[in-house]
Amino acid sequence: MPRPAWDDYFMEITGVVAGRSTCLRRRVGAIIVRDNRILTTGYNGAPSGLAHCHDIGCVRQRHGVPSGERHELCRGLHAEQNALMQAAVHGISIAGGTFYVTHQPCVLCAKMMANCRITRVVYRGDYPDPLALNMLKEAGIKLNRADTL
Repeated sequence: MPRPAWDDYFMEITGVVAGRSTCLRRRVGAIIVRDNRILTTGYNGAPSGLAHCHDIGCVRQRHGVPSGERHELCRGLHAEQNALMQAAVHGISIAGGTFYVTHQPCVLCAKMMANCRITRVVYRGDYPDPLALNMLKEAGIKLNRADTL
């Protein structure tokens, strides 16, 4: 079997990373890559040292909050946020990098990506946040859906 294209390969890895997620509603994985090297990874879940939703339940789920709304009620960090913070904690420059994410980023993560000078986002699953897509495009970040590569 021939080696998959780099995008397919990195998207496969995001799925493995998503397996570490502790979110009850959506398991998301993200990696930041530059020059075909993985710089950082992230998955969605509570901050280090805090109880995870799979242990104590999900406030958003209990209150029927639709996906893409009321992010401030969530205990968890997004996979993209965790990947960005890993770069900061370890002093890794991600400028010019590509984000591979299992799901389309939300507007919060899109703004962070723009400020971190990410140049491309490859994602597979949808997320109900058209503003995020518009902001990524406005920032000049190339967008690719993995199933249309």
